[in-house]
Amino acid sequence: MSEWAISSVLVQEQDQTQKSIYFVSKVLQGPEERYQTLEKATLTVVFSARRLRHSFQSFTVVVMTDLPIQKVLQKPNVAGRMVRWAVELSEFDILYEPRGSIKGQVYADIVAELSPGSAQQEEEVDSQWVLSMDGSSNQQGSGAGVVLEGPNGLLIEQALRFAFKASNNQTEYEALIVGMLLAKEMGARSLLAKSDSQLVTGQVIGEYQAKDPQMAAYLRNVQVLKGAFVAFELVHVPREQNARADLLAKLASSGKEGRQRTSYKRPSKRHERS
Repeated sequence: MSEWAISSVLVQEQDQTQKSIYFVSKVLQGPEERYQTLEKATLTVVFSARRLRHSFQSFTVVVMTDLPIQKVLQKPNVAGRMVRWAVELSEFDILYEPRGSIKGQVYADIVAELSPGSAQQEEEVDSQWVLSMDGSSNQQGSGAGVVLEGPNGLLIEQALRFAFKASNNQTEYEALIVGMLLAKEMGARSLLAKSDSQLVTGQVIGEYQAKDPQMAAYLRNVQVLKGAFVAFELVHVPREQNARADLLAKLASSGKEGRQRTSYKRPSKRHERS
């Protein structure tokens, strides 16, 4: 890790010997160059997990570092990009241990790769995120269900119960806005949103006019949030294709899920050390 680049080496231990398996490196760009040391270290783990996803999914990976990455990622008040990274790394079985010795050729490889001019710029392809959402309003209350699907099988579900009365159309807009904010916080740049509300979809894509003042205010908020994404599309889907978000919204409005519930999907993996 330096001012201009980050790198890591994946080492496999066999018969008390260390063998380098993969080496990854990335040239820091723009704001990344101004990251604090702990942020650069965390980015190194995230970038390594992306490039070596199969290894991270298949084995328990031990990260050798003297920095408190694990403690920071587990703090309840962690925010910003650290939240995104914490969620992204949560699907892997990662242990953090104090840095030990790196022997022989492994060390030589690292020195060679970190030499000025040896690192090549890495380009990450933006993946499309998919947002499904629904709102629900009844005599017991109102709420929203949000299902956000990210790259590499990442799945985030939220059931939110509102502390205010809202009509069905209002809850549909609230669900869309909550979902867009979540996608923005997760760093999504391309977002496909799906809604079973013909009214909300029609107003957002310009087929219907938002004559009601409240609907017009919601629409303005959505238009502002659209600017956070390089690509954004909202499409109308039948209710049967929005079943999971619909269920979460109904559970939230009935009060069965409490005020807010969030869950993450983690792929299964074999518990081996690498």
